[in-house]
Order: sequence, then C-alpha cells, then structure tokens
Amino acid sequence: MKSQKFNVTGMTCSACSSRIEKNINKTEGIKEANVNLLSNSMMIEYDDSIISENDIIKVVQDTGYDARLADSKSSSNISQDVKTDSDIEFKEMKKRLIVSFIFAIPLLYIAMGHMLNMPLPSIFHGTKNALTFAFTQFLLCLPVMIINKKYYIVGFKTLFKGSPNMDSLIAIGTSAAFVYGVYAIYKIGYGLGHMDMDLVMKYSMDLYFESAAIVLALITLGKFLEARAKGRTSDAIKKLIDLSPKTALVERKGIEEEIPVENVIKGDIIVVKPGQSVPVDGVIVFGTTSIDESMLTGESIPVEKEVGDKVIGASINKSGYFKFEAQNVGDDTTLSQIIRLVEEASSSKAPISKLADKISGIFVPVVIIIAVVSTIVWLILGATFEFALSIGIAVLVISCPCALGLATPTAIMVGTGKGAENGILIKSAESLEIAHKIQTVVMDKTGTITEGKPRVTDILTNGISETEILKIAASAEKGSEHPLADAIVEEAKNRKLDLYNVENFKAIPGQGLEAVINNKKYYLGNIKLVNEKNININDFEEKSVKIAEMGKTPLYFADESDVLGIIAVADVVKSTSQKAIREFEAMGIEVVMLTGDNKKTAKAIRKQLGISRAIAEVLPQDKEREIRKIQEQGKKVAMIGDGVNDAPALARADVGIAIGAGTDVAIESADIVLIRSDLLDAVTAVQLSKATIRNIKENLFWAFIYNAVGIPLAAGVFYFILGWKLNPMFAGGAMSLSSVSVVSNALRLKFFKPTKMVKDIESGKLEPIAINNEENANIKKDFSNSKNNKNNGGNNMKKTLKVEGMSCGHCKAAVEKALKGIDGVDNAVVDLNSKTAVVELNKDIKNDVLSTAVTEAGYEVIEIK
Repeated sequence: MKSQKFNVTGMTCSACSSRIEKNINKTEGIKEANVNLLSNSMMIEYDDSIISENDIIKVVQDTGYDARLADSKSSSNISQDVKTDSDIEFKEMKKRLIVSFIFAIPLLYIAMGHMLNMPLPSIFHGTKNALTFAFTQFLLCLPVMIINKKYYIVGFKTLFKGSPNMDSLIAIGTSAAFVYGVYAIYKIGYGLGHMDMDLVMKYSMDLYFESAAIVLALITLGKFLEARAKGRTSDAIKKLIDLSPKTALVERKGIEEEIPVENVIKGDIIVVKPGQSVPVDGVIVFGTTSIDESMLTGESIPVEKEVGDKVIGASINKSGYFKFEAQNVGDDTTLSQIIRLVEEASSSKAPISKLADKISGIFVPVVIIIAVVSTIVWLILGATFEFALSIGIAVLVISCPCALGLATPTAIMVGTGKGAENGILIKSAESLEIAHKIQTVVMDKTGTITEGKPRVTDILTNGISETEILKIAASAEKGSEHPLADAIVEEAKNRKLDLYNVENFKAIPGQGLEAVINNKKYYLGNIKLVNEKNININDFEEKSVKIAEMGKTPLYFADESDVLGIIAVADVVKSTSQKAIREFEAMGIEVVMLTGDNKKTAKAIRKQLGISRAIAEVLPQDKEREIRKIQEQGKKVAMIGDGVNDAPALARADVGIAIGAGTDVAIESADIVLIRSDLLDAVTAVQLSKATIRNIKENLFWAFIYNAVGIPLAAGVFYFILGWKLNPMFAGGAMSLSSVSVVSNALRLKFFKPTKMVKDIESGKLEPIAINNEENANIKKDFSNSKNNKNNGGNNMKKTLKVEGMSCGHCKAAVEKALKGIDGVDNAVVDLNSKTAVVELNKDIKNDVLSTAVTEAGYEVIEIK
C-alpha cells in the first residue's frame, strides 16, 4: 500500500469533496481516500500494483474537477507553495468581489431605486423608456456573470456529469433569473412595437437581472470572507513553516560558506552564532550555549547545551558560539516532520464528519427537486410565473450546503493547529475526536510518570560528611558504566566536587565494586557485597529496608570494617506528574499505572502520587494485553508511553499518546505526540479534543437549523400563514452569512486555553502528597540521632527554609544550586509541594548567608528554622 497527497482544484462546497471521495473510494485498488475542502487536497492510500497516480487523477477529472500530484518538498518549499495557493485564491476572489459590486450596486439602484423614491435620470422613467430601463440592467448584469463565470463552468459541468454541487445551484438559479430577464426584454420590445403598454408595464416590473447580479455579488462576498477565514485556520502550519531558516553557515575544508538550507547534507559541520536560528537537526561538536526551543516545545526557558547534546532545527541560539554536525536534513528534520503531521491531521476526517458528508452528497440533487416541485406547486396554486420562478430561485440559492460541509474540517484544522502551538502533535482527526470520550488513561511508569533515569535522592551517613562520602563514591564509580554509577557521578558533578585519584578499581559482578582511594580500601554495592565481605552493617539495615519500601535502591558505602553510609538512588517522579494525574481524575478519567518494575517500587510510586490502581511486573509483550482487558470492560482507553516496549500498547489503545522524548517506534505507533514529555500536555490534549468536538457540534447544529428553516421559508411555506416570501437576493446573503458564521465559530478555538480542574496547592484546596518527604525526614532524623550518639555530639545540623516564588523543576534546581554553592553546605533538597528547602550543614552558617544566596537566585525566603 502507498500513501500519496494530491492537490484538487474546482471544489467549492462539501458536495464537491463528497462526490470526489465517493467516486475515488469505489475505484478498484483504493483503500481509503480523504478529500479536504479547506486545503483543496486529497490524501489517498492505494495499491500501486492495481492503480496508478494518473488513473486516480483521471477519476477526479471524470467527476468534473482537476487534480495534480502534490510533490514532496522541504519545509521552505512547502511554505512557498502554501502561500502561493492561498494568495492566488484570495487575490482572484478579491478581484471578482470588486468587479461584482462595481456593476451590481448601480444595477440595484436603477432596478429598485424608484421603489424607495430615490431620484433616477428621466431616461429610465415611463413605459416609453422601458426598453432602455431593461437593456441597461442587462448590460450591468452581464459583467457580473462574466467575472463569476467559474460558477457556471463548474456548476453545469458537474450537473451534466450527474454530480451537482453548490455551483450548480447558483448556476441554475441565476441563469434562470437572467434568461427570464432576456425574455422580458423581448416582451417589452414586442409590446412597444404593438403599442401594448400594459404588456410593457408588466414586464418592465418583472425583470430579474438585479436578483442574478446581487445573488452572485453576495455569494462572492461570502466566499471572499470565507477564503480569508479559511486562510486563518492554517495559520499554525504557516507559522511552523516560517520558522525554518532559509540558509546555513557550513564549514567545509576549513572554510565557512553560507548555502541554502536545502543544500545541507548529513555530516556537514554547521556554525551557529548568537541570535541565529539552528538550520537543521544535529549534535554539538564544539562550544556551549543556551537554546530557545519554545517555538517547537512550548518551553519558555532556554535550554543549556554542550558538546554531545542534540539541537533542533528552527530553534534559536540565545548565547554562545557553537558548531554542530548535521544529522537530520530536508524532510527528516523535526520541524518538517511536525509540519507533515499537522498537515496530515488537518486533511484527515473525523468520524463525526461522515454524517455531514453523506448528507452533502445527496443534498444538492434533493434541493434541485425541491426547487422544481415548489415552482410547479405555486403555478398549480394559481401564482404568476414570476412569483413561482422567484420561489424556485430562492430555494436554489439559500440551500447551498457550504455551512454543512465546513462545520467539521474548519474546527479540525484550527484544533490540530492549536495543538501544535501547545507542543501537542495530533496525527489524525479521528484521534482528536476519540480523545474526548476517554474513560481510562493507562500510563507507563519509567520515562512517562518518572524522568526515566536514576538520580541520587538521599545520602545517609555515620561518622563521615555527605560531601566526603559522595566524593569517594563518585571517584570510585567514574570508571563504571552502570546506570546507578552515572547517577552518583552526575550528583557529584552538580555539586561541583573535585574527585580523588583511584587505585586498584575492581568491579564485583552482581554485587558492586571496590577501590583504593587515599591508600584506603572502600566498597560500594548491595547487601550481598556487605555480607560477602563480613562488613559490620551497624544501624543501616532497618533504614535500608525503609528506603527500599519507598521504591529506591540503597547502595551501601563501607570501608573494610564498617558501613559508613547509604546512597539512595531512584528514578524520580516528574514535577508535573502528580498534577496531571489529579487533573485526569477531576475530569472523571480513571488513571492506571503500568510498569515492568517490581511490586514494591510500583506500590511506592502509586502511594506517592495517589494513583488508584497500579499494574506491576508486566512484561513488554503483555502491556498490549492489559490494554485489551480494560477495553473489554467497554471503556475507551488512552495509553501514554515512551519506549519500544510501549509500541504494541500504544497501537492497541483507542488513543495512543507518545512522550516526545521517547523512541521513534513509540512515536510512530501513537496517535498523539507530546513534544515536551509533560503529562500535563496529555490533559491539555483531552481538553482540546472536548473543545473541538463541542465546536463541531455547534457548527453542525447551526448548519442544520439554517437549512431546516431556510428551505421552507424560501419555498413559500409561510406565505399563506404569515405572508413571508424570501427575495432571492436575501437568500443569497443568508447563504453567504451561514458559511462565514460557521468558519468564524471554528476560529474561536484559537483562543483555547487549558482549564485547571484542580486548584493549585497554595490555594489550600489541594493538599500536597508528602509521603516520601515525611519518610525521608523520619529516616534522616533517626540517622542524625544515631550519628550524634555514636560520634559524641558531632556538629552536623539542618536548617529548613520556607521559599516563595518556586513553581517548576527549573526553580527547584536553581535554589538547590544556590544553596549547595555555599561553603559548609553538604546538601540541599527542595520540595516544591511544601515550598521548602532542607539544608544539611557541616558547620554553623548564619541565616543571612542562606537567605542572600536564595534571594540572588531570584526567590524570597520567608522563614528559616
């Protein structure tokens, strides 16, 4: 199977797109076709061994339209193509609108001015000037019809091919009015020649040239406003496209040269100076900098980058000079993939749109029948031919199914664009619709709820300072490749500790390591290592059990005789995970945690976050089965994951949501991609889905109501009861207004903002979950007491600072860094929930020193205990 995009021309309403889609889908070799009226495009999945691209184009042409292959282009070329297509359509519509009103306004004045007692030249007065009066209207009407010839070319072409559309209704209605006007001119001429002044008077009052011209002008006005509004629906795509740099400064053979970004090849070394945009994706090979990635991720704080870090094309270099090696170029860049995903989502169809498409497909033929029947019925009832004709024309003009056809795609396009602006890539309209029905959210633990990499969370000591134990442990571990070793080395790096030289390093498989540092042998590992070496565990055994119960891994640090401390390492929960889980629950959505980790760790995380249900020790191949079990209970399920082992579950779920920092396989298997890897964005995606579907239902409601009321009114149903009769000119205006109102309503989605279902902790409505914090405090308190007893009242002490102004992980890191930089501070741990910072000291430090450090970091210390 092959997927291909085509550009389609000649479509003007949903009946057009519906007819093309119907004919394509019934063609042999076609699996699925989606025709998008807004973007004038068509996405087709087909078997290229049965049908060719030229065959598909011929089917479209036989339906009465034209199509061409949409070439695969880089983002910069796409930008030019998008702008060109929309600009050409808009300029043409503007020209038609201006010409239409230049001739239609004087025509309306001549035809209707005398009814309003407005002055008219004497040449148009009286029966003797009736021919001048009528022929002048004919001449003014003709340019309006010529400039809007597209309605007639497309309308009659599709009518004769058996697939009438909106243009067919306009063409039939205005042509009938125009032909009747020409007939009236002949009748006036005949009356003047035979001195039949009654005949002249009758037909000079029954000219319909002004109806034809004004209907065309008003419909063109509606199309103009619609085109302008439709252009705004794709603003998100255009903004993304415009982000792409047009040139790149490449270093080849030691010489820097500026080349078009399309000419960058994989492996090129690219130079980026302060203030410039990153041209393509790659990895830094020289220099350090901070990068603003807000346009792609929505994260407002610049990200620090150094050698080995990845950079994303279209992000902005805020400071620093660096070089990077190009990895993803052309259509493979992150930006190009995002643009493609958003375009495909905008072009796809939601299940709710199928109803509108089916109705639109039969709507126009039914309207033509209603118009003909209405005309005949009024003639039978004794009405004049002119009256019956105006009824038929009004039915044809007011019944255009534009509003019905625009109701869904406009909202989908704005909704997917708004998602992209918030760092949420929605890959299909179907997933956007289904998301609002989600009843259960299943979350992978590692990398989704947690950060996905271990970090040092606690250091418990006895007879040695935290700083010293970390320096020795990191010195020993720097030669190891174990993930837990990386966590210890990273913590030492964050504290800016200078490491010792290591002698006789030895890894002990399954247990840990031993190393000689400063002529003394140390051990670091698990309980097996401690028992194997007959090391005295002292009071650490009970504490290590508590640490393990909290889902953390205790690493024992010992010399040849005694355990000196424990370094606790864990995959920590992301700062926004708890809030996201509570937001889901506030929306009435059940949250389930799915993990391959042991039950003890799963229980600790579940308890910490208040998750009602956790499924632990699930093998990768069994995750999909767990999703299926929940679905078999009749629930709509969303799966959020990031790894290769999540791909089957993501595909099985009703809506698969991939964390953007995850693997390519997971992202390909998902329906929605969260670029920022933030669970709160999953909440936003569900809320956006609800807002979009609500908007679609509003659009469909008004479109149906408009036609339900408009057609009977135009057909004269209320004439005998209330004396209401709809003039064809007002019918044309009403039709245009309905289309514009639907598009305008969809544009309201541009103002969508995520809703906080749960109030912030500071309000007092949401109590912080501090189970681990309390347990940590108790454990450290026990150690502190034990330590002081054994070391004759050592001088280690703690202070707790109440800090205001912290709101995210960046704030937490900034305060911890500021405090750890003070001489005499062994460690500082910030808890965002309680807005506190616990500082461990190895000497007495004045409160003013601590307060000043935090204030200089940009925060306020309220209290120090």
